[in-house]
Amino acid sequence: MARRPTPPGTPEATGLAHVADLVRTAIPPLHPAGLPFVAAPLAVAVVGVRHKWIRRAGLFAAAACAAFFRHPHRVPPNRPGVVVSPADGEVALVDTAVPPAELGLGEAPLPRVSIFLSVLDVHVQRVPVSGAVTEIVYKKGEFLSADLPEASDANERNTMVLETESGQRLAVVQIAGLLARRIVCEAKVGDKLTIGDTYGLIRFGSRVDTYFPAGTKPLVYPGQRTIGGETVLAELDS
Repeated sequence: MARRPTPPGTPEATGLAHVADLVRTAIPPLHPAGLPFVAAPLAVAVVGVRHKWIRRAGLFAAAACAAFFRHPHRVPPNRPGVVVSPADGEVALVDTAVPPAELGLGEAPLPRVSIFLSVLDVHVQRVPVSGAVTEIVYKKGEFLSADLPEASDANERNTMVLETESGQRLAVVQIAGLLARRIVCEAKVGDKLTIGDTYGLIRFGSRVDTYFPAGTKPLVYPGQRTIGGETVLAELDS
């Protein structure tokens, strides 16, 4: 979900409307997948309203889930050829690796950037580059800690292949982690996606790998923090 610009000539909000705009700007919206996780503890808090500890526990759990499923606005760069981070988190690996075998992209290693998401990070995934979805493959697997190198091959994962207008192909892989038990991918084969838009979600700790065309030079380094939809991972050759 990229931030939509305010149309020229739009009058500035005043009074309560201005306060409401400030609140909307400061507090990220909630991803729809998080609604049941917030509603359930809120219901517990309502039912146990006369019991202080039940009420507090329900409200705390609802707030924690709302924070986890937050869906902040992002503004991707507009220069051509850039590949943005598909996730918030920390760069765990910058290397070359053979892409997931189920995609049939060959056995030659491709440039890869792996981003680890802790439970405190925003967990929606964003489209790294504008293009058409040519393939989506889900594969069952283990639930190793997502920061381990072997998690790319062993863990449960969902892979999406994007093809740009110039014919370049990228693969972005949602990988479940130690606590994650649900990968959500809303994209479908044939969809035309726009850079920075939200396409999926992984619940409770995860990792996202991006495989680039051969010869691409990543612009990030291990340990660097990324902002999904905004941080530039690489630039594609035109």
